[in-house]
Amino acid sequence: MSKSWIKQKRGEFVRDVLRDFCLVSLQLENEFKHYDQKDFTRFTFFKNLLGARNNKGQLWRLKDTAHLLFQNEPKNNVIAHYLDWSVGYIFHECMKLMEDSYQRRHYKPWFESLPPKEKLEPEEVLIGTELFMLIEQTKESIEREIKRVRFLLFHCRRMLTIYLPDHHKNPLLARFIYDQNDLVRQVFRSGYDAFIQAIYKNSREQLYILASQSLEQGGWHKEARLALNQAREHSQENTTSLQA
Repeated sequence: MSKSWIKQKRGEFVRDVLRDFCLVSLQLENEFKHYDQKDFTRFTFFKNLLGARNNKGQLWRLKDTAHLLFQNEPKNNVIAHYLDWSVGYIFHECMKLMEDSYQRRHYKPWFESLPPKEKLEPEEVLIGTELFMLIEQTKESIEREIKRVRFLLFHCRRMLTIYLPDHHKNPLLARFIYDQNDLVRQVFRSGYDAFIQAIYKNSREQLYILASQSLEQGGWHKEARLALNQAREHSQENTTSLQA
């Protein structure tokens, strides 16, 4: 793939990585909450999130975009390469979660529906008992995999807060944060303010100015004016704060 094409698309890739990370994070956290409450994970959830090679789901697309973006960063940009590895690790853990969910939901009932032990030969009972132990172990595997993914999502939020300040002039990034602010807040939680502060420093109005520019360029003139009004409000707040 052409390096010049990747460089040309870099602004879009940055926006897409943050967008897809936020969407994937929210879906995963909701699924993990479901597991906390119901004590099982859903095979169809992971199947849809991952997709297939010829019909990629959101997590698969995130992994591919992350590879394109982060693997073309300089080697000394360690955070970018950490992010690339972490997103790939989340992808593979979710592959395991999909498989473990299938085993537990489909084969556990099958084992439990076999004839009663008194109707089986002793060797059949022994083999069945030992094989069923593997099904039971999938519960432990699922718990470990969920723990790893949650751990990685937490660290990805930290690393994005370090990585994205280099892209503070990216209008597409600003527009996404502006348009989907509720989503970004949900994902970054108590770290949201630190996330915005890291990118735009003490000039938060730049977020709205850049978003306005992107909206104007896309033909969203009314929305662009609204964003610009918010930029003026933040600029006035900063001026008042400095005077105080």
